[in-house]
Amino acid sequence: MKKTDLIQWKKRLDSLFQRYKYVLLVILVGAVLLLLPPLWEKDGAEEREAESQIRQEEGGTDSVDDLERRLEESLSQIQGVGETDVILTLKSGPQKILAQDSETSVSERGTEASVSAVILSRGSGEEDTVVVQQLSPQYQGALVICSGGDDPEVRLRLVEAVSALTGLGADKISVCKGK
Repeated sequence: MKKTDLIQWKKRLDSLFQRYKYVLLVILVGAVLLLLPPLWEKDGAEEREAESQIRQEEGGTDSVDDLERRLEESLSQIQGVGETDVILTLKSGPQKILAQDSETSVSERGTEASVSAVILSRGSGEEDTVVVQQLSPQYQGALVICSGGDDPEVRLRLVEAVSALTGLGADKISVCKGK
């Protein structure tokens, strides 16, 4: 190539760059932003949420323990109750209803059906199942032990409070006087 051809190419590239410099800048910023999400993806809030989801999937005992602790703190603030201890029993734990994909095929033997869970694939290589509905745990009964448990008015307020928070009927909640 001649030197004059190189100079002409340089002038053409320079004029194109001057014409499209803002478009190129936007494309460059977009490419940088696409590469950045893995840097801030593991926030502390996201990690805590992931840990609580794992705990709930493993049986939900931590969520029941948390509810018991919060109930103890809240109920002890009711006038006349005093120090409380709360025990909740589960009828069934938290459940997730997953989206399902079914396929039916007809063969010589008859109709065959196959059902599989719908899996969502993320760009980072992670795969998650698609949750259609998440059911809360169902409680079987509650026991509240408190120092003011012998007063009928206090007992009524405790039964109403526990019933409102757990969905249990009054016949499933027992209030006893503690030491």
